[in-house]
Amino acid sequence: MSPQEMEIAEQTQETMEEMYVNMGPQHPSTHGVLRLLLKLDGEVVTEVIPYIGYLHRCHEKIGENRTYTQIIPYTDRLDYLASMYNNFGYVLTVERLIGIVVPERAEYMRVILGELQRIASHLIWLGTLGLDLGNFTIFMYAFREREKILDLFESVSGQRLNYAFYRIGGMPLDFPDSFLADCKAFLEWFKPRLPEYDALMSDNIIFQKRVQGLGKLDAKTAIDYAISGPMLRASGIKWDLRRNDPYSIYDRFEFDIPVGTSGDVWDRYMVRRIEMDESVKIVEQALQGLPPGEIIGKVPKKLKPPVGDIYTRVESPRGELGFYLVSDGSEKPYRYKVRSPAFVNLSVLPVIGRGCLVADIVAILGSIDIVLGEVDR
Repeated sequence: MSPQEMEIAEQTQETMEEMYVNMGPQHPSTHGVLRLLLKLDGEVVTEVIPYIGYLHRCHEKIGENRTYTQIIPYTDRLDYLASMYNNFGYVLTVERLIGIVVPERAEYMRVILGELQRIASHLIWLGTLGLDLGNFTIFMYAFREREKILDLFESVSGQRLNYAFYRIGGMPLDFPDSFLADCKAFLEWFKPRLPEYDALMSDNIIFQKRVQGLGKLDAKTAIDYAISGPMLRASGIKWDLRRNDPYSIYDRFEFDIPVGTSGDVWDRYMVRRIEMDESVKIVEQALQGLPPGEIIGKVPKKLKPPVGDIYTRVESPRGELGFYLVSDGSEKPYRYKVRSPAFVNLSVLPVIGRGCLVADIVAILGSIDIVLGEVDR
C-alpha cells in the first residue's frame, strides 16, 4: 500500500461512524415478528438488542379468567410448533396440583405423541436453518417428513397444528385402529432419511465452515442466563429433564442425551440432529410397551384444586417449559405463569451475537430455535 493510500485509509477509519440497523420485525430470518436492533462498526456487530412483544396475546391473564380445562386450547398457541408438548406440560401441572392418577395407557400415549412432536419441531428448525443459510433442499426434505407426522396427529386428534388433545387425567380418545401400524411404518421410513440430512448438512464442508466457531456460548454463561434444552446441552452440560427430573414414564426408556463441547452453532445443530435419533428410540420402546386399558382416570366434573401452588416443568423441544399455578380453591387459577424456554434462551443473544458479522446473526438466531408465540405469550 502506498503512503497516499495509507493516509486515505487512516482518514476513512477516523471518520467512520457506527450505525444502527433494524433487522425485522418483518424479516424472513427472524421466524416471526422479532425486531433486532444491530449496532454496526462496518459489517461487524458490536451490539444486538432484541425487541419483543409484537405477538403478545396476554396468555397468562386470559388463563386466570378461564377454568382449568378451558386453558388447554390456549396452551397450543404458545409454542405452536410443539403444541402437543405444551398440552403435556400444562395438564401434568394440574394433575399434580389435584392429585389425579393417570392410567398407564394414557401415559404411553402422551410419550409417543410428545416425542413425535419433538421430531416434528426439530424438523421445522432444521429446514428453516438450512433455508436461512441457502440450503433449500433440506427445507423441502424436512417438511416432507413433518407432513407424515402431521398425518399421524390428524388421524388421532383431527387437527394438524393446534391439537388441544391432552386432557386433565388422561386422553380424550384412544389411538385409532391403524395408528400403531402407521406409526411403525413412519419410523421405518424416517430412519433412513436421517443419513440424508447428514449428507446435506452434517457432512457438508461449506456448512461446517459456515457455522463452526460461531455464536459460542460457554457453560458458565449458559447457567448464568438459565439457558435450557439443546442450547444448554450444546454448551457441554448434560441436563435433560426427562432424565434428570423424570416425569410421566420417561424413566422407563433407554435413550442417550447428546451434548456438545464448544456451544457454537455447530454444536447446537448436532445436538438437535442427534435428538431426533433418540426420540425415534423412545417412540419405538413406547409402542412396544403400550398396554391395554383405560385412557382417562377419575376426574371430578368440576375441577376445584385445593388451596396451594405448584410448579411443574417438562423438557419441550426448546428446553425447560414450566407452568406455575396458584389455586384459591375455585374453578379458575388465582395466578398462572408460564416459564418459556424460548424467551429465556433468546435473552443470551446480545452476548453470543456480539463481534460477529451481520450475516452471522441469521445463523446464530436460527440456532436458538425461537417461537415468537411462546416468547411473547
